Amino acid sequence: MRAPRPDPVGPGQESVWDYPRPPSAEVTSRRVEAVLGGRVIASTDRAVRVCETSHPPVYYVPVDDVVPGVLERGGGTSWCEWKGTATYWDAVVDGVRHPSVAWSYEQPTAGYEHLRGALAFYPSRLDRATVDGEPVRAQAGDFYGGWITSDVVGPFKGEAGTRGW
Repeated sequence: MRAPRPDPVGPGQESVWDYPRPPSAEVTSRRVEAVLGGRVIASTDRAVRVCETSHPPVYYVPVDDVVPGVLERGGGTSWCEWKGTATYWDAVVDGVRHPSVAWSYEQPTAGYEHLRGALAFYPSRLDRATVDGEPVRAQAGDFYGGWITSDVVGPFKGEAGTRGW
């Protein structure tokens, strides 16, 4: 299957089709927040922004910037050809368990060591996720955790018919 034609890029925007493969991973000073159960459970201005061809960025929040006691190790693992084995995390907010809201790489592969000690949240499993105060639209598909904001354009992997990209 052929990759689609990238959407036009406007001022201040970037195309996910210009992102690298293997993905880049760089610290950003943008304010990233995750809200669940009506509470901010994570807030940082030192997230690691991971960008991969055809995917919106994923933001990894340092564990020190997550509200203590909210996350509990969840079930299952998955494997990324670039970053290694992922661990999943449940959130417990006001006694309510929210399964698999985040994932991490406890022993990331070479080149992604700065993901150790950080967690990525699925925006689709949160009440709200924001980047610099802008509400995030979740990347389609249960497997993907990309954060879509007005400064990135697609089309994005995860929509129907994109499996072969």
